Amino acid sequence: MGRVEYFDDPDAPRPNSFVVAASAVVTDEGGRILLQRRTDNGLYALPGGVMDFGESLPGAAVREVREETGLDVEITGLVGTYTDPRHIIAYSDGEVRQQFNVCFIARVVGGDLRISGESTELCFVATEEIDALPMHHTQRMRIKHFVERRGGPYLG
Repeated sequence: MGRVEYFDDPDAPRPNSFVVAASAVVTDEGGRILLQRRTDNGLYALPGGVMDFGESLPGAAVREVREETGLDVEITGLVGTYTDPRHIIAYSDGEVRQQFNVCFIARVVGGDLRISGESTELCFVATEEIDALPMHHTQRMRIKHFVERRGGPYLG
């Protein structure tokens, strides 16, 4: 299933869905950030996805990282909340979501890096190399907020 992301675009379709999602900034020992190249849009992104019934939002981030990368992680902090109603995601099946994502900080505690059906590539990337990658600007914003080491989480 394909997807197209819009931000502050007057031509974006009207949302018909609101889904709670979690993502995580996972770093290696060298401070490089784990990114996946998504199969649905070809862009690099942080691992993450939709929260399931019966789980917490941090638990959803841990599960999604495991499913998408093969790595077991522990949540260590919060980057921020990303709920700007101008961020719309349209899926090829007709679902159009208003974005709602909480982005966590996580560290690897086990597992083996492996590609899932949701990505074509997984890589740890140095922060100074991220600008050269094709990525939606809302993903860049989360990474920027992480790198800034703010005094508190971004609330937006």
